[in-house]
Amino acid sequence: MRLHIVARGKIGRSPEAEIVNRYVKRIAWDMKISELPDQGGKAPKLDGLTKIIAMDEKGETWTSKKFAGLLSTWRDDGAREARFLIGAADGLSAEERASADHFFSFGKATWPHMMARAMLAEQLFRATSILAGHPYHREG
Repeated sequence: MRLHIVARGKIGRSPEAEIVNRYVKRIAWDMKISELPDQGGKAPKLDGLTKIIAMDEKGETWTSKKFAGLLSTWRDDGAREARFLIGAADGLSAEERASADHFFSFGKATWPHMMARAMLAEQLFRATSILAGHPYHREG
């Protein structure tokens, strides 16, 4: 199953981009990042069964193990892609929100959208590591 981050805004050469790249390189699954302009632009075409997860401060908060379990279930149920939507500074459009199967939050705090991209990349690495039995994830 492909993991696909579709994010509004160009991350460019920034500290956040370095963090994203560091984690994306370590993910063993098929991984893709698509950037869209802050407004408008066409989202990449959906290919087969795709789970769409909108990153939203009002969404559910998942533990890393729950997140890994969801990825595993979607993969095992035949999803070809888990697509994660990150909005621009003003959030997601009504159309993007309407397309979502799930809403995922990093908590009630508002995070800069570029930082959310880095945090999502790390959580995707953590989830795939959990599923691979890698010791990266530790619970206290």
